[in-house]
Amino acid sequence: MSDNRSSYTVRQATALDNAAICQVMLSAFGASEGEEIVQLFTQLQPDITAQPMLSLVAVEEEHIVGHILFTAAHIVPVTSMRAALLAPLAVHPARQNQGIGGQLITTGLALLLRQGVDVVFVLGYPAYYQKYGFIPAGEKGLSAPHPILPKNAGAWMVQALRSGVIGEVRGQVHCAEAIRDPKYWQE
Repeated sequence: MSDNRSSYTVRQATALDNAAICQVMLSAFGASEGEEIVQLFTQLQPDITAQPMLSLVAVEEEHIVGHILFTAAHIVPVTSMRAALLAPLAVHPARQNQGIGGQLITTGLALLLRQGVDVVFVLGYPAYYQKYGFIPAGEKGLSAPHPILPKNAGAWMVQALRSGVIGEVRGQVHCAEAIRDPKYWQE
């Protein structure tokens, strides 16, 4: 029986990768949701409120098979802490469940730590992101940019990249202008 796992590398994305990244998003999320995510990705690129931005791709045989984007965020009223928002993460369906998404997350978190980021937030599937160290943010007094429905409260998560920062601050997370639209915060 052959192993389906692929050989891939993770590197920083460039503007030349954008078309392939959009194709991965459309494949991963389907037409309707994928188009909305592509639109968000496209709007975040020139958004100065999203800077500094970290965009990574997983490349297999010169083809992009995964992408992750981290954009700047901050916690109000806290001014001493650097934060980032993870959104979106996409892996081509033919390459899912092979560790690519996890590698994009762990590589991104390591790079953000080196850049001085203290915490990273995500609105996503709790069972998936908890495997990578994310915990419910609302329980720690860190609210999302828009209210999260109670049934989805566990999907708003945070991970501290430096010890001792969770629990020391409370407040509301503010993110890039392009992702502030309430439609991105509802299920």
